[in-house]
Amino acid sequence: MAGNERSPALPSLRLDELLAELQVRLQAVLDTRDRVNALFEAVIAVGTNLDIEAVLRGIVEAAVSLVDARYGAMGVIGEEGKLAEFIPVGLSEDEIARIHHWPEGRGLLGALITDPRPLRIADLGKHELSSGFPAGHPPMTSFLGVPIRIRDEVYGNLYLTEKQGGGQFDEEDEAVLVALAAAAGVAIENARLYDEARRQQRWLAASAEVTSTLLSGPDVRDALALITERSLTISGADLVMLALPTADGRQLHVEHAAGDGADGAVGLVLPAGGSASGRVLASGDRLTVEDFSHDSRVATVARDHLNLGPAILVPLGTAGNVRGVLTAGRRPGAMPLAPAAADMLTTFAIQAGIALELAEHRSQAERVAVFEDRDRIARDLHDLVIQRLYATGMSLQGTVPMIASAEVSDRVNAAVDALDETIREIRSSIFALQSRAEARPLSLRARILVVADEMTGILGFPPSLRLDGQLDNGVPDDVSEQLLTALREALSNAARHAGASAVDVRVTAARELSLMVADNGSGIKDTSRRSGLANLEQRASKLGGTLRLDSRPGGGTELTWQVPLTFENGPDA
Repeated sequence: MAGNERSPALPSLRLDELLAELQVRLQAVLDTRDRVNALFEAVIAVGTNLDIEAVLRGIVEAAVSLVDARYGAMGVIGEEGKLAEFIPVGLSEDEIARIHHWPEGRGLLGALITDPRPLRIADLGKHELSSGFPAGHPPMTSFLGVPIRIRDEVYGNLYLTEKQGGGQFDEEDEAVLVALAAAAGVAIENARLYDEARRQQRWLAASAEVTSTLLSGPDVRDALALITERSLTISGADLVMLALPTADGRQLHVEHAAGDGADGAVGLVLPAGGSASGRVLASGDRLTVEDFSHDSRVATVARDHLNLGPAILVPLGTAGNVRGVLTAGRRPGAMPLAPAAADMLTTFAIQAGIALELAEHRSQAERVAVFEDRDRIARDLHDLVIQRLYATGMSLQGTVPMIASAEVSDRVNAAVDALDETIREIRSSIFALQSRAEARPLSLRARILVVADEMTGILGFPPSLRLDGQLDNGVPDDVSEQLLTALREALSNAARHAGASAVDVRVTAARELSLMVADNGSGIKDTSRRSGLANLEQRASKLGGTLRLDSRPGGGTELTWQVPLTFENGPDA
């Protein structure tokens, strides 16, 4: 009986096992359904956006969510199989700042580029192709990589690391990511075409605006400022600056800038013979710089004052006729400009340079037309007016002996003298019309550059220059002379007394004219010999200004010479 009583429980246990298994399978079906729904939602979300940057980041965020990864990234493949862009997700701003550099497409990432197939790894550090992480990179173990294709071209790769819960990525994770990558390729292609169309539209609009501005006859400086601003819009850079060569071609002066840090860029003076801008000016070829602030080809003054990472330098004009250099850069740690944006910026700069040349030719043609008109007026005055006046005077002189009245004779003689004086005045006017304008005197900026060049031999190195404000139209001549004298004396002191290896010069014209000369030397130790400084102080005092001499925290001396300025229409006129 005991055995018979237990036997009905066996089928019940079997049924429980079957029900439990059914529940597990149902849960798996539900999980699969939820995952498929999540995949559909991700595909729809990614496909509805047309902004390329938002699309790329949205793809990475969707991938991280779908496979429960802690970190995700997309690497966009550029020229020569290197990573041109890298979009990370899951890293904080502090973690990103600690990473020495973004991955460059070596090791495992390079293997995905050369052999674009899905790749799952349990432990990154133990894989034979692993090349390690850059300094500051957080530790990562599990890895899943999938290529993204656009038509038959591999656009880039999705990288997922650190499966949540400490496990490994499985086949289902791989299948979901492959499906997402397929949809991502379509979304990226649509966004890329849309972005290209918008960039083309901006380029055409900017080219037309610059050409119209140049040919309509306004100040060329306004046109150059417009070129700089439109270059920022076209390129997507953080900072764009335009450097123009000085008259002698030995230096370049940053006259216009737009974007983050534009105020710190305007006024910098770069040597043509020892800078990346000078190289582009001479060759007419585009130059790509991976890290602007640490590249030895970049002038020291630019590296010190501009905090830039990847940058490109393009010539303003064609080879052999380069009129300036445009530098477009991004913040440190950012990815370089997209190749399409760099190509478009180069084309825009060439067209802007050609438009500048056409504007100059038109201006010269207008000047020639004015001179020809003056010559015609001068010939008419000489051949017609003067001859008739001369003949009239001779006729009047011939009638004087026939006049009996002395009073009338005197009046006729006075009229003849007046005609002679009129003839002399007309001849003076003819000479003025036929003479050409004298060579314009050098501007204050140019004279400052001349003084700095003169003192280079005494210093043993060229001083770093930065010129700001209305130096060419807001400083009276007498004040300009005093400024140049102060600059010579300050640079001479740095050479004779400081033993410096670097000198920074900054001249600013705003509500007051300020000259700052800072060196890294030992300072002026002999305080008993202050004749030069006393002269500078006296010159500043006569103009209502001051002279200040301070020690720099890191060693060296900083001289500040300031005098007030008076503008007729205000400092911004």
